[in-house]
Amino acid sequence: MVQIFDSLAKRDVELTTRVDGAVSMYVCGPTVYDVPHVGHGRTAVVYDVIRRYLEWIGNDVTFVGNVTNVEDKIIARAAQEGTSERELADRYEAVYWAELDRLNVGRPDAVPRATEFVQPMIDLIADLVDRGRAYVIEGEGVYFSVESYPGYGDLSGRRLSDLLEGAGARVEVDERKRSPVDFAVWKAAKPGEPDWESPWGRGRPGWHIECSAMSLEILGESFDLHGGGDDLVFPHHENERAQAEGAGHAFARHWIHSGMVMVGGEKMAKSTGNFTTLGDALDQYGPRAFRLAVVQVHYRSQMELTATELGAAAEGLLRIDNLLRRAAREGVPDGTPDPGIVTGFRAAMDHDFGTPGAMAAVFDAVRRANSAMDAGDHTAASGFVAAVRSLLDALGFPSVDADAGDDVGEIDALVAEREAARGSRDFARADEIRDELAARGITIEDSAHGTTWHR
Repeated sequence: MVQIFDSLAKRDVELTTRVDGAVSMYVCGPTVYDVPHVGHGRTAVVYDVIRRYLEWIGNDVTFVGNVTNVEDKIIARAAQEGTSERELADRYEAVYWAELDRLNVGRPDAVPRATEFVQPMIDLIADLVDRGRAYVIEGEGVYFSVESYPGYGDLSGRRLSDLLEGAGARVEVDERKRSPVDFAVWKAAKPGEPDWESPWGRGRPGWHIECSAMSLEILGESFDLHGGGDDLVFPHHENERAQAEGAGHAFARHWIHSGMVMVGGEKMAKSTGNFTTLGDALDQYGPRAFRLAVVQVHYRSQMELTATELGAAAEGLLRIDNLLRRAAREGVPDGTPDPGIVTGFRAAMDHDFGTPGAMAAVFDAVRRANSAMDAGDHTAASGFVAAVRSLLDALGFPSVDADAGDDVGEIDALVAEREAARGSRDFARADEIRDELAARGITIEDSAHGTTWHR
């Protein structure tokens, strides 16, 4: 039984699904107007791990991750660069997927883009207008009436009275709105911006209506799991829920939210300029080290992803890789994953996808495998090595050195030649090989367990 912390229930609950053995997931994806930063990478890895684990324990998972390709930031950036919104969004979306491919993040089963689902959005808005949940302001667009939906604030824990008090300063600016907290579901067309025909004149959808319409269109009512970063709880997810349920639809059964990547106590964001691009981080530390840094922190916790965290993850990864290379070198036979290690891993993951505890089980298996090999017991070692491989696969780690280039076999051969040269006391040749590898950025480590290498 998988338990999750449900953001709507505000407590741990059992993950219940619409269909036994199947999970339908919708996760809010990027607004594509710039290159992704490490915060986007963390969110993508978090939900990739959740998806993979649910599949690993036997579920058929349908994963939907949207792309926002029409929005104020995209319009502004396209105008700044002198290009079209479509060209800009397509370009940065391609960069986003290329970096996620490096991270071994699986592509969603469906990738709805806002511009492809305008008609379902219009249909949903029309339902809201017919039910009195939304109203038209001539020349401005259509607005959702927050006070018409009694459950508003339940997801974020914000009371309507507090929101009204805080919004008081905006009353004059939005004087034609019924309430200062009402939000746009359809924006009237402006010169030079993309627009579509609608019953309320030409315009474009508001950001929040996009996910309400796309998730319902693809996954249907009462889909199982809605996720995203915790910066989306309010107003985006609060508004999504209000729109969908306000139009009479049963929306997400469960909500989960991942924590932000922080920089010196502040959220990493492009708007503040305090970000590291995902590409730079992967170039310097490698995709596997990045994934390890992410899973060593619980997905709901805030975290930093600086040189300190990524460097420590690279060192931890080296322990794992050295174990797997040692097992291959010593001929440890293939085995069945040790059941005790697997049980500990599952217990951690079944409790709100507790990846720190899951990784603790993996490192316990690494320690025990090395101890067994030290004792010459390759049979016992085989179960622990098999557990390491199986559990890393469940968490989405590529095989050892899968991200390291195409020269792994050549490097292994040089290391083996060096060991043979040392064994025959040809130290000059051994030193030549060490120097050659060092020039290629390869570090050799000799220990009681044999020789290992890393980049």
